[in-house]
Amino acid sequence: MSASTAAGGVRDIGALLALFERPAAQRIYTESVTQAEHALQCAALAEASDAGDALIAAALLHDVGHLLTVEETEMATPPGTDRHHEAVGAAYLGRWFDNEVTRPVALHVAAKRYLCGTDARYGATLSPASVHSLQLQGGPMSRQQCDAFRSARGWVSAVELRRWDDEAKCPGAATPDFERYRPLLVGLLSRRR
Repeated sequence: MSASTAAGGVRDIGALLALFERPAAQRIYTESVTQAEHALQCAALAEASDAGDALIAAALLHDVGHLLTVEETEMATPPGTDRHHEAVGAAYLGRWFDNEVTRPVALHVAAKRYLCGTDARYGATLSPASVHSLQLQGGPMSRQQCDAFRSARGWVSAVELRRWDDEAKCPGAATPDFERYRPLLVGLLSRRR
């Protein structure tokens, strides 16, 4: 990567991380944490699990679609509408990152539906907000849908991400800040360019 491309990448990552400073990121995401807290907790859980850099980035950025859609569409769509944040976020992140980052982001909602379709105990662990969104997102997958999901590239990473996503809702949990992840994100840019 040339010096000018590297400098552009650093600016791009700065703009991406600035999304987490927007008012939407400071709102309560679930019953207990903000979008920003949720993102940092999810990334910390991925790191603690010795995930690779791409999956840590996916964990950090998996809900960026919420930040992109909530302010633009909040007034335009009725409450209780699925805004397909996973697709919006994956498409947005595709500007900078390759499929190792974007596929788990794109599939993390489907992974929740998959886990609900394959493990009755999993559904009982979901927060009330996740139970509500599950219904908006199509409910548990059927057997045929589960089979199709398992044939998708990146499905295993998406399931890992989903489990961290479900755990990353602890008020007051200690996490690194966003700056901790900046070098990791900049490093991943070279894979895409």
